[in-house]
Amino acid sequence: MPVINRVAALTDEITAWRRDFHQHPELLFAVDRTAGLVAERLRAFGCDEVVTGLGRTGVVGVIRGRRGGSGRTIGLRADMDALPIEEATEVPYRSAIPGKMHACGHDGHTAMLLGAAKYLAETRNFDGTAVVIFQPAEEGGGGGDAMVKDGLMERFGIQEVYGLHNKPGLPLGHFAIRPGPIMAAVDRFTITIEGRGGHAAQPQECVDTVLISAHVITALQSIVARNADPVASAVVSVTTMRAGEAFNVLPQTAVLNGTVRSLTEPVRRLCEERIGALAAGIASAFGATAQTSYSRGYPVTDNHPDQAAFMADVAAEVAGEEGVDRAVDPMMGAEDFSYMLEQRPGAYIFLGTGDGPGLHHPAYDFNDAATPYGVSLWARLIERAMPA
Repeated sequence: MPVINRVAALTDEITAWRRDFHQHPELLFAVDRTAGLVAERLRAFGCDEVVTGLGRTGVVGVIRGRRGGSGRTIGLRADMDALPIEEATEVPYRSAIPGKMHACGHDGHTAMLLGAAKYLAETRNFDGTAVVIFQPAEEGGGGGDAMVKDGLMERFGIQEVYGLHNKPGLPLGHFAIRPGPIMAAVDRFTITIEGRGGHAAQPQECVDTVLISAHVITALQSIVARNADPVASAVVSVTTMRAGEAFNVLPQTAVLNGTVRSLTEPVRRLCEERIGALAAGIASAFGATAQTSYSRGYPVTDNHPDQAAFMADVAAEVAGEEGVDRAVDPMMGAEDFSYMLEQRPGAYIFLGTGDGPGLHHPAYDFNDAATPYGVSLWARLIERAMPA
């Protein structure tokens, strides 16, 4: 039976929760309403323990199985925050908050994990402890890191941890996973080029930071093309350039900003080293200087092989073997569930939501038809990992 009967019966209720979250999006750590409703519902479900304020505004629920002899404790994580995007849908539950919307499906993630918590608290058909983790600030705030630093793993004795993200374009109710890196590390850089400004009609009297910037931008692409291993993956993108204000003035200063994505630590380190070296060398050749500021963001989301295989097996129980891609290509987007995977074995999986606008698009809306598949995955994972 792919979808658990009780989960199917809960789908309308879970959908109502999801649409309420969608209508009231909150950003980063300021998820007070969402976190408050999550905690209220977890208490109503009869969770054995509900803790708020972890990682500033995170919520954790503890559900003990009808037996605890296994001594196992498994964490399931959902993210709660929305994005600073103006919604472009006309659904009745569209965002009521100007400039904010759930364009990444975290409303669906939160609702599905709540549904799983309700089911698990009702049935308790497992031997061990399930810990449901509702995390703030995935969208750039590092809420996963904040919860880890607040003692998430140690306080609740979590031994393994699992995460899920919806994926538009993947067939509805299908799953995709892989062992090893599944999402990239994300870093950012700023290059400040200092030359000599002056009149654009007298370039010989100047050191042209715009020209130098063009050479730097082009040269940075050689890192992936000529420095990184061809079978490794990396992205180096310059995304903004700021220089000058007048058509007849060569600017004294130019500033480049960009992002780096990588799937292994050696490639990440290589990109960091080469960006600064190339910028400084090219600027020097033109008689200018270049200072590079490089900051590391989320690390690689690296699935542990045994846990990835187990999660794929559970997904196959829900979607059938034909509905599980066990070797999906890594994505170069980033995810702060990576901080949790650095602390404990676990895995991260994608759930297909079918066709429609992609993530972070102003017309995106989580497909509620995917809900029973996600909830069933969470429920079965706990029951299979810790059989009663």
